[in-house]
Amino acid sequence: MFVRRNPQLNRNDELIHLLSIEGLPASIVHHILDTAGTFLSVNDREVKKVPLLRGKSVFNLFFENSTRTRTTFEIAAKRLSADVINLDIARSSTAKGESLLDTIANLSAMHADMFVVRHSESGAPYLIARHCAPHVHVVNAGDGGHSHPTQGLLDMYTIRHYKRDFHELTVAIVGDIVHSRVARSDIHALTTLGVPEIRAVGPKTLVPGDLKEMGVRVCHDMAEGIRGADVIIMLRLQNERMGGAMLPSAGEFFKTFGLTAEKLALARPDAIVMHPGPINRGVEIDSSVADGKQSVILPQVTFGIAVRMAVMSIIAGNSA
Repeated sequence: MFVRRNPQLNRNDELIHLLSIEGLPASIVHHILDTAGTFLSVNDREVKKVPLLRGKSVFNLFFENSTRTRTTFEIAAKRLSADVINLDIARSSTAKGESLLDTIANLSAMHADMFVVRHSESGAPYLIARHCAPHVHVVNAGDGGHSHPTQGLLDMYTIRHYKRDFHELTVAIVGDIVHSRVARSDIHALTTLGVPEIRAVGPKTLVPGDLKEMGVRVCHDMAEGIRGADVIIMLRLQNERMGGAMLPSAGEFFKTFGLTAEKLALARPDAIVMHPGPINRGVEIDSSVADGKQSVILPQVTFGIAVRMAVMSIIAGNSA
């Protein structure tokens, strides 16, 4: 019987691309998190560099805007001593009609070693990984509504940093889940790492119907969803992905599903509050919570650099 190999792994089951958390063994996820921990100290050095990617060329291909993600990938690559090339997609050959694969072929001919790809179409990084040269590695920096694996991994690093063990946690993911690739990546990662209770909290229009099949508890009541939670991951309303009116108003959403200090009191006293950013104050989260003592939103950003350093160093060290 033919079993299709995971396109992210080589024949030795080593990571050569990071396209999705779905399907990754727990051992690889733990390896990435452990490696990220070794890179945190680089932030404290006078010279914030290690030579692991010296001589390598990393191309940031952001077909979809994201200042935060692109910047952290650029910082991570430079701290690994890579040469970083940021393509101006708005003026690139794809804007002039060249196909995605022709663009990739031309960049590969420029001796690219790694592509960090963000694209509005789900599956674009998979397509690139299938057609790029064998020595080139691909990292998915977000594809459509499908996946955002490095965000999922940095979220797992954050949870592990503050909670140590995954096996007794209750994690609530709140907000616009139906349009969120971060939510999908987080759910796959949390499941892989053995979290026993994952809750998806939001209005019926913004919570996918298939989550119960993934073992996720769906809650359409905020109090039910966050009561007793150890971790609360808030998500922004992705109005740019909504095909029509899916909510009465942002104000109404905040009243029902926005995280305030009063609602946060329903969670465990030592619960942490997370958000992938950018945050919309007064829409999904109140300023008193975003800036409060239980918020770990800014540490997430710091951890994200270390996690992306870990991903790039690991895949660059493995051959196809």
